[in-house]
Amino acid sequence: MLTTAAVTAAAAGTIVTTTGSAAASEAGGAEEAYGAQGLRATADYAVAKLRAVAPNVTAFPVSTKFEKWTYSQNGDWVGGFWPGTLWMAWLHSGDELFKTLALASAEKLAPRQYDTATHDLGFLFYPSWVTAWRITGDEKWRAGAVRAASSLIQRYNPNGHFIRAWGALTDPANAGRVIIDTMMNLDLLAFATEQTGDSKYLEIATAHAKTAQKAFPRPDGSIPHVYDFDPATGAPIGPNTVQGYSKDSAWSRGQAWGIYGFTTIYRRTGNKEFLTTARKLADFALGALTPDHVPVWDYRSPQAPNDIKDASAGTIMACGLLDLAGATGRGHYRDAALRLLTAVSKTCLTRKSTRAEAVVARCTRNRPAEDGVEVSLPYADYYLLEAILRITKPRELSHAIDLTSV
Repeated sequence: MLTTAAVTAAAAGTIVTTTGSAAASEAGGAEEAYGAQGLRATADYAVAKLRAVAPNVTAFPVSTKFEKWTYSQNGDWVGGFWPGTLWMAWLHSGDELFKTLALASAEKLAPRQYDTATHDLGFLFYPSWVTAWRITGDEKWRAGAVRAASSLIQRYNPNGHFIRAWGALTDPANAGRVIIDTMMNLDLLAFATEQTGDSKYLEIATAHAKTAQKAFPRPDGSIPHVYDFDPATGAPIGPNTVQGYSKDSAWSRGQAWGIYGFTTIYRRTGNKEFLTTARKLADFALGALTPDHVPVWDYRSPQAPNDIKDASAGTIMACGLLDLAGATGRGHYRDAALRLLTAVSKTCLTRKSTRAEAVVARCTRNRPAEDGVEVSLPYADYYLLEAILRITKPRELSHAIDLTSV
């Protein structure tokens, strides 16, 4: 097991390299041009909102209804984002209240480390338990995250080299269904290999990423939400969607998951093909953005570019672009991330509402199901703060979530 000091030293070394790279120099003062001070003010606003709301939160925020959080008791797929957001608030402010609340919230996820019925264990345990271990050094958080990774790899299909997204392992429905979101759950497997020395976790993550890399990207860099395989043979069936407008469209949050996820698996493996894929997905998304720099919910919906927004896609994408800038040394990705964050800060926050319990508004959860349109979502708040901390406190953030590369 890495010691806290070793993790800190490794993180610091990598971040020095990243922020001193061509990406930073090419940015040419982009922080000033796009308002770094404004981004810090955004983080201050988020922390003030959390300080007022968080002490009364006893479950896991899922979405808002009339600006108030609705909750899941077991965390659904989003449970890791609430303690994760509290950790980000602690990093920004140093307020020990957030550390106390983050640990108490993370503890409520304990039963989920044995859950084999979901692919979302990375979303659940990385921002919460992995971060808790990296900050506190308490063995129980590390051990629980590794157990969650062991549960996740039970969903791996060796015939098709993929992790199935949905359904209990005994349920034949959706047995061959893969979704782009799973790219975000692979880093939990990389963590497990690092911690145990057992290569099987990262090998499965890498195999899944290679399958997704072959199946999802279209020639123009857009991706579908879903790709189906024959679960018995592993043979590809074709693209599909649940969250997007159609199997041929480009659901913006899925595009953001892909950018972030492929960049992360590149950092964990050094496989440059993953970096190429991340760039391809990013270039499409940047070309599809409207002048206001807030993504529509699907870049190819019939009403695009004048359709409803999904600010969560913008905050997730900003994190991925900042990571991509560091990995490639190309400052235009960093500049684009700063424009996204500035746009969200200026046009999507709940500043003028006295009722709102969340930080980011103008999010869309599942447009085809008419579930959560123009609401707030916990992952929008989490990734907003993560992205800002990538700019303002990169060393501290790397200590919490590990931005190092192999």
